[in-house]
Amino acid sequence: MPYTPKKPSASFNPEELAARIPGWGVDRDPEDRPSVPREQFFEPSEIGAHWELPESQPEKWPRERSIEHERLPPVFGTSCPPQGLSGMMRRFAYARYSEARAAHWLLLMLADRVDAAEHHVAAFLQMRPDNPITESGMKSEFTHNGLAARRGQRRADVVHHPLDPLIIVGPWIAAGGAALRGLKIIRKVVTAAAPSGREQASGSRSSRPAGASR
Repeated sequence: MPYTPKKPSASFNPEELAARIPGWGVDRDPEDRPSVPREQFFEPSEIGAHWELPESQPEKWPRERSIEHERLPPVFGTSCPPQGLSGMMRRFAYARYSEARAAHWLLLMLADRVDAAEHHVAAFLQMRPDNPITESGMKSEFTHNGLAARRGQRRADVVHHPLDPLIIVGPWIAAGGAALRGLKIIRKVVTAAAPSGREQASGSRSSRPAGASR
């Protein structure tokens, strides 16, 4: 059990794991572990601890918890509660998949993208749309030597530089194109549904009684 002053006992047979999994237990020898001198487990009476288990923070709503863990940690964040579709995706990732599964992390990454889209839509509905020029860092590329910082330096992310404009500007261009296409479709439907001037004139003539003069 974590968060207690006592070292948890091993629930497995180290010899069996070493024989079954190649490379398992390579750091079991204390001589090969620099952190061993710091791994000293004291009794609460020796360190002055006044608790056996720390007091847990109140859980105001069901928090996400990996299925590997028996309980939540004593302290956890509450500033960004899961909301909307992205919140449902995050809860599903924690409840369904282990942290050892790629699906767990891929769902969380997808939920982050969905969360960003939800906030973009909310900003538009509140008449405070995001500014892709100043809020994406694009302006600083020209005002703070963005190009000079990328040339002639040994940086690990150099291969990502050509992708930056596509990742930042691409979604805005795609959204603008989709909005423009949607407006054209709406205009076409409205134009097709509205009667033409000739049809209106013929309809007004046919509504006059027979023999009536102009």
